Amino acid sequence: MPSQKQLTIFFFLFLSSCLTLTSISSSPQKEETFEFVRPIDRKLLGLNKKEQLSHFRFYWHDILSGKNPTSIAVVPPTSKLNSTSAFGLVDMFDNPLTLGPELSSKVVGKSQGFYASASQDEVGLFMAMNFAFIERQYNGSTISILGRNCVFHKVREMPIIGGSGIFRFARGYVEAKTHWFDLKSGDAVVEYNVYVFHY
Repeated sequence: MPSQKQLTIFFFLFLSSCLTLTSISSSPQKEETFEFVRPIDRKLLGLNKKEQLSHFRFYWHDILSGKNPTSIAVVPPTSKLNSTSAFGLVDMFDNPLTLGPELSSKVVGKSQGFYASASQDEVGLFMAMNFAFIERQYNGSTISILGRNCVFHKVREMPIIGGSGIFRFARGYVEAKTHWFDLKSGDAVVEYNVYVFHY
């Protein structure tokens, strides 16, 4: 009959061999079968189609006033600086995109994102936003913008950094031109011309 000490040693040997087998069976695949990156066929992602260039034009309504604003300040400007540029301000928005400059015009999507006052010398915004479309075959697709917007310049250009849906692998740029601006309320209507390469 084995002693208590022998049973304890046998138990720990058995347990350690089970743990070793478990770790071997659950370890990642060998380096030969798993790679960090690998080339794939473009057709798998629908990139076998010809790339096309599209031009969209719509109006962006930034509404800060009234009972139902579409843009709200989530971080107020800093009080440490005597700045006329509202440096430090961050606004989050969910703005309608319309075919015409009137808010009653047909809605083709929404612009969702934020802008931050990133300049101490002028009203220069850092903008990060998605144009989320609801019209025709573009319904559910988005274009993503990230760039600098000096709002008192006549025309501002910002890059398209990507997209989703029809606009996967999108690239291009947008031009923003203020159509109307109310200095008292901060409300604005901006015309956007979007030039985007997509598949």
